[in-house]
Amino acid sequence: MKTQNLKKQSKTDWTRIDALKDQEIDYSDILELGDPFFKSAVIRIPEPKALVTIRLDRDLLEWLKKQGPRYQTRINALLRSYMEAKRRQVGSMK
Repeated sequence: MKTQNLKKQSKTDWTRIDALKDQEIDYSDILELGDPFFKSAVIRIPEPKALVTIRLDRDLLEWLKKQGPRYQTRINALLRSYMEAKRRQVGSMK
């Protein structure tokens, strides 16, 4: 198992977890997905993202980077959230 450098120390006993056999794992809280689910399932492949150059305030960029890896994905999520909120506002004004 690959270990990650985490800021907070995990309280999970990973050695015990790694030693578990499949039959020892409790799957009772996992919903079983049957044929009806898979018959109506749709594969959605996200469109590729556009490569852009953006200028940000240094303190903003530093703050985003301090939140952890994938800061560009977070920027995308923040902008998408803003866009969707604006769309809802425009929709409610009609």
